[in-house]
Amino acid sequence: MSRRAAAYEPLKLAFDRLLAGLGLALLWPVFVLVAVAIFVDDPGPVLFRQSRAGRWHRPFTILKFRTMRRGTPHLSTEEMRRLGLSPYTRLGPWLRRTSLDELPQLLNVLRGEMSLVGPRPALLTQEVVLQGREATGVAQLRPGITGLAQVTGRDDLPDEEKVLRDHTYLRHVGPVTDVLVLVYTVRGVLRGRGAY
Repeated sequence: MSRRAAAYEPLKLAFDRLLAGLGLALLWPVFVLVAVAIFVDDPGPVLFRQSRAGRWHRPFTILKFRTMRRGTPHLSTEEMRRLGLSPYTRLGPWLRRTSLDELPQLLNVLRGEMSLVGPRPALLTQEVVLQGREATGVAQLRPGITGLAQVTGRDDLPDEEKVLRDHTYLRHVGPVTDVLVLVYTVRGVLRGRGAY
């Protein structure tokens, strides 16, 4: 890890946990409403759990509100689009467009598995992304709820370009970069630019 990233890491972790705790405390009514809406729309688990690559590609379980029907294959959004699959529940596209499906990841941040800002956690089968992150040093970062690639292209970017933008984030990691990414994320959410 670069000296810059290493020096920032303790502050980043504290900042992440503080904001995640505040978010959970303030947004619990939203959690309840979304959970009830998901269950009424498509009875079953309201949370989606999936193994993802964490820091140094160590697997962890990511938490999201469920937006897809039960039994959906564990593929990336990009792969499902390529295969012509549309397994969303009626509520799913709206949850993804508003990014409300990502809220449970605040628990991942509180547990230290994720950061508010960082490279999005890849599926363990996304070899191009994982190999690229290993080669560029991005694997040393905790994955984020949002990141530079998400605010500058999201799932529309090819894997190689996502890795390049993750590497750009690594080279400029710091409080100013994180605040800017968070501001652009909020702006994107308010404009309804979530992925679906």
